[in-house]
Amino acid sequence: MQIQWNELTEAQQAAALARPAQSNNPQLSEQVSDIIDRIRTNGDAALLDYTARFDGVNLATVKLSTEAKATALAQLGTDVKAAIDIAYRNIKAFHTAQMPKDVTLETQPGVLCELKHVALDAVGLYIPGGSAPLPSTVLMLGTTAQVAGCLRKVLVSPPNAQQSLAPEIIYAATLCGIDEIYLCGGAQAIAALALGTESIAKVDKIFGPGNSYVTEAKQQVALLAGGPAIDMPAGPSEVLVLADKDADADFVASDLLSQAEHGKDSQAILVTESQALAAAVELAVADQLARLSRQEIAAHAMQYARYIVCDDITQAIQVSNLYAPEHLIVQVTDTDTALAQLKYAGSIFVGPYSPESAGDYASGTNHVLPTYGYSRNYSSLGLLDFMRRFTVQTLSKAGLQDLGPAIMHLAEAEGLDAHKNAVAIRLAKLNAGTRDA
Repeated sequence: MQIQWNELTEAQQAAALARPAQSNNPQLSEQVSDIIDRIRTNGDAALLDYTARFDGVNLATVKLSTEAKATALAQLGTDVKAAIDIAYRNIKAFHTAQMPKDVTLETQPGVLCELKHVALDAVGLYIPGGSAPLPSTVLMLGTTAQVAGCLRKVLVSPPNAQQSLAPEIIYAATLCGIDEIYLCGGAQAIAALALGTESIAKVDKIFGPGNSYVTEAKQQVALLAGGPAIDMPAGPSEVLVLADKDADADFVASDLLSQAEHGKDSQAILVTESQALAAAVELAVADQLARLSRQEIAAHAMQYARYIVCDDITQAIQVSNLYAPEHLIVQVTDTDTALAQLKYAGSIFVGPYSPESAGDYASGTNHVLPTYGYSRNYSSLGLLDFMRRFTVQTLSKAGLQDLGPAIMHLAEAEGLDAHKNAVAIRLAKLNAGTRDA
């Protein structure tokens, strides 16, 4: 059903761009809190119990064995292996180019300031389980951690019936230099990464998508005293396609559906200047949807799709900026003008031959992106997320003598005598010649 943007009130426009309601479930919060407490108290025993209960797999240990790795890798097909190799190469190249440069600057004579970057020591990489393996998520997280130089890369993922993981996941992890792999998922895996168990040493930051339990657990452990950082706020996945009258309706429909098949709460939006295109896309969606293996999931998501018609592309761009999508696909003739005006998106795909699938898998950009409008103030995952920066300052004798009076005046203005004295005592001894600089 088409929505005529200019016929809507301001409140109706806001409703047209509303996300699927995220559940605020007190029971979920309490359940996750109990899981975290049990992992804190019982460690590996609790992990194994939850794995048997939730995943239906009885394990003797949470660590993936060397034998299980070898068995899985022997099953990997050559075509899939080659595809993973290509994706790894491109992701590694793009993230290597993001390596930051340290800064050294003498802000005034004798006052040297530096900005330095170092990799996080230990990162936890959560890879969801489910109906299909996700080697792409392993690559997005693992390759970036590898390029950053993180010393420990800890992968957790729910085990399959064979008490292992999919060969694709294990091969991708091997490429990324991940040698710590543990068979656990859900909130309990997040708790183990945050608190540590007998087998899993705790990490400094946790990355990766997951269900509502995983998301809630990440939020809770990030609030613990001394707890880990997390990558970004999470919500249902989403795409907005910005298209003009010359866009290919089949291409647009395929992009909307590729997002919709992620999950029933995924959101797909078309914003266009053309009623004719919007109508053609609706027909193409119905045609393509009928042939999808995940038809039920995609069909449910597409019930809430939006086909928004604007007066022109300038107005359509304004609508896109209001929505601030996770994925933004731009299928307009004048891409340069559009890109100059687009401000908010997790990742942008330009032109008719740049499907979202490229970024999801193998172009080289990262597919871990801010959702739910967070692209207004959060960035796509990148190399710096696996690093921290810190500053260094070195003042010479002359530097302190020159800058000292200003420091003391500011400290005095703030009523901080000890701050003033830290400078005054040094200057007094320097001026008396009692200490070499």
